[in-house]
Amino acid sequence: MGLLNSVIGALGGSQSGGQGDALQAVIAMLARGGQGGGGGLDGLVQQFQQGGLGDLVASWIGTGQNLPVSANQLQDVLGSDMLAQFAQQLGLSAGDAAGQLSQLLPQVVDKLTPNGQLSDVGSSGLGDLGSVLDRFSRP
Repeated sequence: MGLLNSVIGALGGSQSGGQGDALQAVIAMLARGGQGGGGGLDGLVQQFQQGGLGDLVASWIGTGQNLPVSANQLQDVLGSDMLAQFAQQLGLSAGDAAGQLSQLLPQVVDKLTPNGQLSDVGSSGLGDLGSVLDRFSRP
């Protein structure tokens, strides 16, 4: 089983098809840091806070239960350009892409901050893809 399959398995997804592509696209989006391409996970958190959804993203970072985010909330916070890029990368409509992102993003942020600390990732981005993917193979 490849590393990406391990990642997808850790997130409870299927091991083939669009779920793996969506996961790669989410990680790439986080590596770019949201709108403007800077700030890594810190930048994404800041976008959520500025968009009035700081409590949602804080739940993903913290060690408790992850609060859900809707596709509409993602549209408001991330903007149509970012969602269009995500959709294009996956070959999906913007609505379908936002739906997938609303399911994956909380899980990805949660896995990237296993100790409930944003500083686990830092503002310099996510590091190399191998180390990011390694975090998903941990329980």
